[in-house]
Amino acid sequence: MIRITKIFTFETAHVLYNYDGKCKNMHGHSYKLFVTVKGRPINDLENPKNGMVVDFGDIKSIVKSEIVDVWDHAVLVNALSPHKELGNNLEEQGHKVIYCTFQPTCENMLYAIAAKIKSKLPAGISLAYLKLHETENSYGEWFAEDNQ
Repeated sequence: MIRITKIFTFETAHVLYNYDGKCKNMHGHSYKLFVTVKGRPINDLENPKNGMVVDFGDIKSIVKSEIVDVWDHAVLVNALSPHKELGNNLEEQGHKVIYCTFQPTCENMLYAIAAKIKSKLPAGISLAYLKLHETENSYGEWFAEDNQ
C-alpha cells in the first residue's frame, strides 16, 4: 500500500457563533490543506497510469471542484445559528457565502472535506489523511483509522 499527498491552498473567512474569543468576529485565513490517499500502484504496462496509485491531477481535480473552487474567497457561516441572517445580509451585498450545518471550525471543516473527497475517489483508492493549517502554527488532522 502506498500513500500519496497533494497540497492545496485557499483563502476563506469564517465567523464562529457564540465563541468566547476573538474568532467570534468574522475573519479569514490562508488555509493549507494536505490530502493523502492510499492504494496500490497500477501494474499494467498498457495502462497510461502504470506505476501510479492515482494521478496527482485526478486528486487535484477532485479537491479543486469539491473544496477549493467552492470555499476560496467565501465566508463560511453556521446556517443553524443566528449567523444565518449575517450570511443572508452578506449575500445580498454580493458576497460569496457558504452555509454550513456546523460551526465552521478547522475541526468541523475537516469532517466536511473528508466526506466530500471520499465520495469522489476512484475505486481502490481511499482517503488516508487530511491536515488543514488554519495558520502557520495551528492545524487539525483527520486520520481514516480514527473515523471508521
